[in-house]
Amino acid sequence: MGILQFFTLFGAMGMFLYGMNMMSSGLQKAAGDRLRSFLSAMTSNPLKRVMTGVGITALIQSSSATTVMVVSFVNAGLLTLVQAIGVIMGANIGTTITAWMVSLLGFKADISILAVPLMLLGFLFSNSKKNQHKNIGELIVGFSLLFLGLSFMKESVPDLKQTPEVLEFVRQWAGHGFWSVLIFLGVGTILTLILQSSSATMAITLIMLSMGWIPFPMACAMVLGENIGTTITANIAASVGNPSAKRAALSHTIFNVFGVIWALILFRPFLGLVGKIITLFGLPDPAAEGFAVANPDGADGTAALYGLSMLHTLFNTINTLILVWFTGTIAKVVTKLVKEPENKEEKAFRLKYIEAGPLATPELATEQAAKEIIHFANISRNGLGYARAAINETDPDKFEELRKKLVKYEEISDRIEYEIATFLNALSEGEISEHTSYMVKAMYKIIGELESLGDSGESISRILSRRNIHNKTFDQETVKKLNAMVDLVEHAYDVMIENLNMAEKGTLGEIANAYAAEERINQLRDNLRDEEINNLENNRKNYQTSVYFMDIVSELEHMGDFMINISQTLYKYKVKVS
Repeated sequence: MGILQFFTLFGAMGMFLYGMNMMSSGLQKAAGDRLRSFLSAMTSNPLKRVMTGVGITALIQSSSATTVMVVSFVNAGLLTLVQAIGVIMGANIGTTITAWMVSLLGFKADISILAVPLMLLGFLFSNSKKNQHKNIGELIVGFSLLFLGLSFMKESVPDLKQTPEVLEFVRQWAGHGFWSVLIFLGVGTILTLILQSSSATMAITLIMLSMGWIPFPMACAMVLGENIGTTITANIAASVGNPSAKRAALSHTIFNVFGVIWALILFRPFLGLVGKIITLFGLPDPAAEGFAVANPDGADGTAALYGLSMLHTLFNTINTLILVWFTGTIAKVVTKLVKEPENKEEKAFRLKYIEAGPLATPELATEQAAKEIIHFANISRNGLGYARAAINETDPDKFEELRKKLVKYEEISDRIEYEIATFLNALSEGEISEHTSYMVKAMYKIIGELESLGDSGESISRILSRRNIHNKTFDQETVKKLNAMVDLVEHAYDVMIENLNMAEKGTLGEIANAYAAEERINQLRDNLRDEEINNLENNRKNYQTSVYFMDIVSELEHMGDFMINISQTLYKYKVKVS
């Protein structure tokens, strides 16, 4: 094998992987909203969960992408663990469609002949002004590159029949009975770990089988190994996620390892079943003793390719039919294996939904960010409670504790804003649709307003500290007025969070509630200011105390401004994308 042939082989493999990623990316962007709706329609029906996994994986052509997506959705609280396990099972069935597509089109139909003309079509689509057409163009180009890469891979692999000593060396590894099965299972696992794509490993296995490098049973063992290797992607994605995400990834591993165990125990009978099904199509039995691919383009080559794809499909389908009724049990097992962190207080101030980083599909990562923003808003609302307590507190030591909490909440809001912004930056670095791009811009504005709310709470604590330093106090009537103002701000918080939730669900109609809440805050601010000026003019109030009072009223009114800005951004986004 010459060095040029060696680099051509690996270049073709790279083209295959790049084409698959490009095709998957184009599909995800073209169907982003539909995928959101598909996942949000999840029910308690196990069959529907499995079919959802099958459908999404068949659409985006990547079980790894589906699994990472599901792990992130569990991390974001969009799916329960039991629902996620069902979707992951379906994803394993959905990925078998890729094997059939490669077997039917890549080997038998030789679609690579059409790949170059298709790239012209993809180029024309990609130059369209419509984003949807550009996404379709990306899909077509990715599809073409995938099959061009597969064609080059087939042409670049050396013909071992011309080097009998090498072929004999490879076959020696296949001559140790059940140990050979375990060896090739390990090869399939390691190859998938390296390539991070079970579809690419499946394509390589199909090529090795069709070229007569390895016998059919060893190719089947490699396919079983690929099912173990593919679980590593989800576990990597979940390694920095919350416990729910780690449990979802672990359930994927348990599912595939369980399947491989029973398939190894029943290896010969299982291969016999596959062989009998293939003979129903009038083809030779690839599992028969002494079967070998003498002619890759003949009936024996077709039988081997179809047999391997059939084994892949049967394995995942049977495994799902066995385990789909035990999703609750699997959920309990992984819950016991992956414990919740013990430090609950620290946990409350960490990001809750986007710890696992951006999704494999940026079009769906906005769901995580939206959930995190709602979580951010609730944390911010808790800070208002400490501001109210500080206003009412007369004991200096207790006030100092509250002041420190408000300072801490301001630091928390700064950190959360930064981490969400970092997530959005990473999301924006990928290829995203215009729709998602506008969503990201709206989220940047919203988290900025939420961070300003944290600043206001800390500002109120500084105003109260200055008042205390100058030995001034608020009388009961003044405190009562400030509590009335806080009540209205608290109501505005409730309205803002309600609008955030409705926007996240896609049910936000209008924001009259937000305008009404803002109007009440402004009206009370005006009334309190007029009344305070009147008291000063009649010497009924100390000037310095009145300044502190009006500064707090002004800061509370600013909080209302930040909240109406958030609702206006939500409404503007809704109007623009509707």
